[in-house]
Amino acid sequence: MWWYLLPSVFLGWSLGANDAANVFGPTIASGLIPHKPAMIFGSLFVVLGAVVGGSKCLMNVSSITTGLVLDSALAVLSAASTVTIMTVLKFPVSTSQAVFGGIVGTNIFRFGFENVNWAPMLKFVVVWVLTPTGAAVISFLLYKILAILFRRIRSVQLQDRFITVGSWLVGFYGCYALGANNVANVTGALVGNLLSVTEAALIGGLCIGLGMISFSKGVIATVGKGIIALDHFSGMIAVLAHSITVWVYSLVGIPVSSSQAIVGAVIGLGYARGAKLSNPRIVLNIVLAWVATPLVAGLISYILCLGVK
Repeated sequence: MWWYLLPSVFLGWSLGANDAANVFGPTIASGLIPHKPAMIFGSLFVVLGAVVGGSKCLMNVSSITTGLVLDSALAVLSAASTVTIMTVLKFPVSTSQAVFGGIVGTNIFRFGFENVNWAPMLKFVVVWVLTPTGAAVISFLLYKILAILFRRIRSVQLQDRFITVGSWLVGFYGCYALGANNVANVTGALVGNLLSVTEAALIGGLCIGLGMISFSKGVIATVGKGIIALDHFSGMIAVLAHSITVWVYSLVGIPVSSSQAIVGAVIGLGYARGAKLSNPRIVLNIVLAWVATPLVAGLISYILCLGVK
């Protein structure tokens, strides 16, 4: 039975590789924080967030599965494949959407489109819209408020120290929020039919951390430089807005897209600073990748179900 866990290990690795950029992308890309130490220490906070604060999201994801361990494994495998493809293409995508699409694909296969219980899934779809817009608003307001306070620090050395220490602390907070929220995407589908909540939290957190350490540089460059060029202070604010957004949804118990949160935060921050998009085509491609992610994952999971029928 434990071989059913392998897709979750794969997905956790893919999620960590893709979503590390959402926490440290702006600060690493701007040269403020070195990549390797950020990934090593950040992965520890991911595991901590998963174990301490991941239970609500884990239970919510498990509630929309078919209840069959094979279906859960296939849904996770389809999500992992989709996220890996997008990571290779250097697009920050939604693992939440990929898992949701995979689960929907298995539900449609087992019950038929008309017999799927869509009601509990609606809340997941609603937050797809609320996550980037909410992060953009938070980022905009944070910049307007904190920029005033930051300018009152007259010493350049104190400003630099504030930004450096603040970026590390915000990054760790973001890693904690990522673990608490997104661990459900990795192992939530297996809760109740293969894993306990505690086992799911620990295994999922470890897999995410491994992905951060081993394969995260490409997407970090896309998020950190490809959307809007950020200075060190702005990068810190963007990560803080992202982290607040993801953490709030963790408290509610709904896994959301960390990628959508950071993209929304970066864009909101750009408007607060009066900056233009570095490359509107990149933003358009990211949005298209968001739309394609659940559809691709759902199609893959349906095909996999046909293959093992």
